[in-house]
Amino acid sequence: MKATDIRRGHVILIDGQPCRVMDFTHRTPGNLRAFVQVRLRNLVSGNTFDTRLAATDFVDEAPLETKEFQVLYRDQGGVHVMDTTTYEQHTLDNEAVGDQADWLQPEMQIQVEWLNGRPVGIELPSVVVLDVVQTSPVMRGATKTASTKPAKLSNGVTIQVPEFISEGEKVRVDPREGVYLERAK
Repeated sequence: MKATDIRRGHVILIDGQPCRVMDFTHRTPGNLRAFVQVRLRNLVSGNTFDTRLAATDFVDEAPLETKEFQVLYRDQGGVHVMDTTTYEQHTLDNEAVGDQADWLQPEMQIQVEWLNGRPVGIELPSVVVLDVVQTSPVMRGATKTASTKPAKLSNGVTIQVPEFISEGEKVRVDPREGVYLERAK
């Protein structure tokens, strides 16, 4: 793939080592050639480093295998999941789960990325339905403005929701971005 097609979460090969893209910036300075500044985490050693790629460079994607798993539970050892086809159970460590651990709930279906027989990352579903457990009261005329307020969800994550959402309501959320989508029906 071209360096300009790199996105956050991709796993690419740098010097033969699989690296996850943590952050990227495409820059086009004045009269210089465009480049992509990339922050990577080596999946073998765990080291984080920055590198610069020319916009015309090509990089290889790591050969990842993706399998569907069901979340069983979470404890100090990690997140325990079950393969939905073979019923084999695995434990994902904090390195593989990353900052998405708060979104994981029992019985949730997730995609686990495997590299050389080792889990290296997860992909959450595009929508989850959660209860609002704490937020400020509904304001009069809240439907007339586009303002938002913080709301704590049943999984402990706090997101911004519209002013007309009240405690006890179910909302649909995109866990990959951590944003409110709509009220759940």
